[in-house]
Amino acid sequence: MEIRLPYGKEELAIELPRERIKGILSTSLGEQSPPGGECELIERALASPVAGPPLSEMARGRKEVVIITSDHTRPLPSKVTLPPTLKAVRRGNPHAEITILMATGYHRAPTREELEDKLGQEITGEERILIHSAREKEQMEVVGRLPSGQELAINRAALKADLLLAEGFIEPHLFAGFSGGAKSILPGIAGQESIFGNHCAEFIAHPRARTGILTGNPIQEDIRAAARLAGLDFILNVALNSTHQVIGAFAGEPEAAHNKGCEYVESLTRVKSPRAEIVITTNGGYPLDQNIYQGVKGMTAAEAACQKGGTIIAISRCSDGHGSDDFYQEMTGMASPEKIWEEINKRSRKETRPDQWQAQILARILSRFRVIMVTGAPRNMVENMHLEWAPSVGEALKMIDSGGKITVIPDGVGVIVDADS
Repeated sequence: MEIRLPYGKEELAIELPRERIKGILSTSLGEQSPPGGECELIERALASPVAGPPLSEMARGRKEVVIITSDHTRPLPSKVTLPPTLKAVRRGNPHAEITILMATGYHRAPTREELEDKLGQEITGEERILIHSAREKEQMEVVGRLPSGQELAINRAALKADLLLAEGFIEPHLFAGFSGGAKSILPGIAGQESIFGNHCAEFIAHPRARTGILTGNPIQEDIRAAARLAGLDFILNVALNSTHQVIGAFAGEPEAAHNKGCEYVESLTRVKSPRAEIVITTNGGYPLDQNIYQGVKGMTAAEAACQKGGTIIAISRCSDGHGSDDFYQEMTGMASPEKIWEEINKRSRKETRPDQWQAQILARILSRFRVIMVTGAPRNMVENMHLEWAPSVGEALKMIDSGGKITVIPDGVGVIVDADS
């Protein structure tokens, strides 16, 4: 049986014996298309929000407007979402001074090419754009304390706004429950220490800090509190299908709009599955499979679907290598995944190190499963991180050589797996 899986900007065709396939965990996202067109969908959401007044009404009399948008690592189609947003603001106030603030979180800044690819040449060339840098303390200002007690510092540019907006997209998230919503504030435009506190070992290890869980999730609770402290007024969040088209748009008061969007996404992405000995997963293709750091996200879906002691085959292009020197050093600095897990879990919130959260999750997975990567990343890099490397899925299956049943997850980032015990 041939199955085509996303790999970078292309597809990877794999062949599996039909009798060995236990299940293909596909969401309903691929079956959806934009009702009436993407722009019309967004314009309707901005004009008829889930809660609160339309964006054009909110913009009246507001001079300093800041629109937070996601960076190059996220598939939010800003070339589609930003023009209607800018139009709605200027309809309410033609003289508004608008700044687009790119929420990089703790990621690197985008290149000029990545910026144009994300926003389009017209917006890149004509609008005022600021790139957030969590490491630059002079950009930050403390605005209060979160429920966890962590101090929140955010980009000063957001605090100068008398209308603060954010756009984003909603998908299952490996420890925040879902992406989108207030994540544009924390970690999006937060300072380094605030991000580290939110991503501390204690929170990452919390049983509620998992894919598809919002209630009782300490990471999400601090994230939402951050939006209130920052004064986030309005969001536009979208849901995307498997080709990254907008299929749902949710706008208005941040928590109400995000909740509505999460309900919609969950209805399309939650699947039930018995556990399998072998699980093949991807990171949904470009831009989320640019590096091993992001590749961990697809592995968490396989973690939920795999038998303990089983094998995960992770397909991820990784054109950007490991994606983070700090993440790489965490993964290569100790003799085993078990040691990595043990060491990171000893660290207090104030001892959080850059990108340790991704290493903590990967170490958790590697402590329970064998993981083989089919990737363009260098073999020695992969193996140095306690992962195994294979040039193809066929070769990976030969390495396992068990004849076990196989579950395939075509998009490991976009699915919430409820596995049978």
